[in-house]
Amino acid sequence: MKKIFNFIILSIIITNCQAQQTNLALNLEKGNVYKQITDSKMTIIQDFGGQKMNIEMLLKGGMSYLVKEINKDEYIMEVKYDSLSMSMQLPQGKMKFSSEEKNEQNIFSSLLAEMKKIPFEITMTKTGKVIEVKNIDSMFDSMFKKFSDIPETQLAQIKAQLKNAYGEKAFKGNIEMITAIYPNHPVRKGESWEINTKLESGMSGNINSIYNLTEKSSDYYIIVGKSSITTEDKDAYVQTNGMPTKYDMKGKMSSNIKVDKKSGWIIEAKINQNIEGTVYIKNNPEMEEGMKIPMVMNNKMIFTNK
Repeated sequence: MKKIFNFIILSIIITNCQAQQTNLALNLEKGNVYKQITDSKMTIIQDFGGQKMNIEMLLKGGMSYLVKEINKDEYIMEVKYDSLSMSMQLPQGKMKFSSEEKNEQNIFSSLLAEMKKIPFEITMTKTGKVIEVKNIDSMFDSMFKKFSDIPETQLAQIKAQLKNAYGEKAFKGNIEMITAIYPNHPVRKGESWEINTKLESGMSGNINSIYNLTEKSSDYYIIVGKSSITTEDKDAYVQTNGMPTKYDMKGKMSSNIKVDKKSGWIIEAKINQNIEGTVYIKNNPEMEEGMKIPMVMNNKMIFTNK
């Protein structure tokens, strides 16, 4: 009788422990559209031979994700931009671009407006990893056909800048900051797990994150993350604005993410990045090391679903 009683008690304990665990994951529905609104403020401080130059950049945008198919643990979604805007405060003055601006003389704004017209496709796992992005390159090719009167050199430079900010690698890295946050196993409140992602906007970097389920309610979960960011290959030069450039940077990122309990989609996410290090630019390909520019970047981002 005592053994039976002990077995019953043990079964109750095991059941309670299992009940406390949560399957954190995306649970999207076919045919539904999920929104994402981005508001980013970045401050860049560069040191040119002891002379500091400050740049402030504001990026805003809205996106829609239509779930077209669900294959096992993957979602195939059609993605389109609803709005895009960018403003930069430079030492020389302020520059503003917006997809909503009706000004054919503002080439960059016209290109942002064209981006709204052409959807592309992504495949995302239930843990929020983007495993494929389709048609972004064809989107850019289609856009630039309408601007054949722009000098080829200028067009190539603008195209490179847009791809750097909105291309396949940049998109994947930016979206995974707030979607690739889920563990591949059930977790309890207070439990932590590790996620590794890539940063591809500008420099290529590795992001190692430790996330923790800090709060559970009837409608949402709160997930908090602490991340370290390091340059993927600090010895590799890449072409930036036509010049060989390499990055030796490192930093930290903090995330506070509120997700919908039913769908797993982001309700609100607040992310702070602080990155610093040195950028090397070769004005002359024969230069051994290049111009050395110490740099500090602080980026505050807010993502919402409406």
